[in-house]
Amino acid sequence: MNIREVLRQTANSIAAHKLRSFLTMFGIVWGITSVILLVGLGKGFSHDQKERLKSIGVDLAIVWGGRTSEQAGGYAAGREVRLSIRDAFLIKQEAYLIKTVSPELRRSVSEVSRYNAASRPVRGVWPDYQRFRSLKVQEGRLMTDDDENESRRVVILGVESRDQLFPGKAAIGEILMMNGSPYTVIGVLEKKKQNGSYGSGPDNTQLFVPYSSMARDYPPPERPGIFKGYINNLVVEVADPAQHEEALRQVYRILGREHNFDPRDKDALFVWDTLEGSQLVERIFDIMTIFFGAVALMTLSLGGIGVMNIMLVAVTERTREIGVRKSLGATAADIRNQFFAESAALMIVSGALGLAIGVGICLAVANVELPDIVPHPIVSPVAVVASLLTLGIITIAAGMYPAQRAAALSPIECLRQE
Repeated sequence: MNIREVLRQTANSIAAHKLRSFLTMFGIVWGITSVILLVGLGKGFSHDQKERLKSIGVDLAIVWGGRTSEQAGGYAAGREVRLSIRDAFLIKQEAYLIKTVSPELRRSVSEVSRYNAASRPVRGVWPDYQRFRSLKVQEGRLMTDDDENESRRVVILGVESRDQLFPGKAAIGEILMMNGSPYTVIGVLEKKKQNGSYGSGPDNTQLFVPYSSMARDYPPPERPGIFKGYINNLVVEVADPAQHEEALRQVYRILGREHNFDPRDKDALFVWDTLEGSQLVERIFDIMTIFFGAVALMTLSLGGIGVMNIMLVAVTERTREIGVRKSLGATAADIRNQFFAESAALMIVSGALGLAIGVGICLAVANVELPDIVPHPIVSPVAVVASLLTLGIITIAAGMYPAQRAAALSPIECLRQE
């Protein structure tokens, strides 16, 4: 029996049992589609979280003063470490593994425009901060070194701050009174998708000014531990991610010498390491993606069991047909090829449909606006290959056993069946 004849008989058999064939194929279609979509969603979540983490910054560490847990330099344990602007200059000059550093001074002050008023957090930073914190403007410009060096009264607004202070109005070039001091609006930030933040909230809600202007106009109120040059925290950018840990040890050594604590005392500083956080998030979503993929492959395997069951039923129903064909000269190989071809055809057509539907959905929603909590699924080549390999294994397993069973039937026993 040639291949054309096998295919013709396969098509006739499937056409004769349309509903059964459709229901059998649906399990495989759903299985393949599930693999593509679930793994795609896992990849989409991972990519989305990475992009959101980038909104805070890449290869950054945010450093706050902590409390010593060990004695050092004649000082008792339990001493509070207060950071200052001098620390930023020391790190900039001495820490060769740190690419950039910026102090951060935060205050909430009253802001009054000619349209509205607010009391939003203000951050005083160095201009480099804008680059490594991924601050981009949709209008106007960013702060420059001249703004910092000359202590200019200029301000950049987060998009939510702009909407409150200048509702529906142009903000660039406007004067904003901040605690009675006139600041000129030079830029409005692009809206950020930002899951996390530190300090006083997401960037969309903030105002940013040169550190030198902030320190002059809005120094923190004097209280125990607050002194001239006090800052809330430091933000450092690591030059080489491969040397991330050594770069942070360098920061500990410099600040330990300056503030008289043991560089090995991890409690002396509180550090939020964004690289470590990014790696942790990546591992979590990789595990989630693997779990999604395993569940989908199990669904596909169950679809294969359904195909095997249907083919065994077909062998039972067509026992007399098998006997007639064998008595007319059909060999066991002909019978085996016929039943295997039928199951393989069901698998291949179902797999192709499932692959087309899964990939099609991923591509169709790629440019669709979705809620922030729903990521765009990403077509994973690994998922496609894994699903096709699994389909191939299932095709052989689910098709060969019923086909072999049909081929092993005796013609005389088949003809006795009613």
